[in-house]
Amino acid sequence: MDRCVILNTDYTFLNTVSWKRAVRLFSNGKTEVLKYSSRIIRTAGGSEFPVPSVMRLIKIIRMIYRNKVPFSKRNMIIRDHKQCVYCGSKKQLTIDHVIPISRGGKTNFENCVTACIDCNIKKKNRTPSEARMFLQKRPYTPTISEFLRIKMELLGLDKFLKDVGVY
Repeated sequence: MDRCVILNTDYTFLNTVSWKRAVRLFSNGKTEVLKYSSRIIRTAGGSEFPVPSVMRLIKIIRMIYRNKVPFSKRNMIIRDHKQCVYCGSKKQLTIDHVIPISRGGKTNFENCVTACIDCNIKKKNRTPSEARMFLQKRPYTPTISEFLRIKMELLGLDKFLKDVGVY
């Protein structure tokens, strides 16, 4: 795992950072390590240090929460659990407009879904019913809390928080 999960003081998910940034945060005394990965760093002096995989901030960061999840390709893929909504594949994901743009479809959460390249090519410039393809999940705008819950599940953080007794 090249990324480290950063939790706020109250164990709420904040973000993921690179392992290098995680080591800097720890060495500056800004975080405490909750879980280490199996990866080891070896210094020129011969010292070995385990790479952290989950860290918690020492001081709480007060967050001004947005009222909605911003639309982006990354957030679409997270919302759809990193799989194609037509066939369930997890390979080469793209964004598909349920109602094509050429027919007046918008680029937003309600009209876009995650699709693999094969399904996107098969659907072409048609609606799913015209292409005889059916959505396994309907497109929707996720709430902030639902989005964070899905993101924590995809990172495997929900299992860790249950083990710690926080979640």
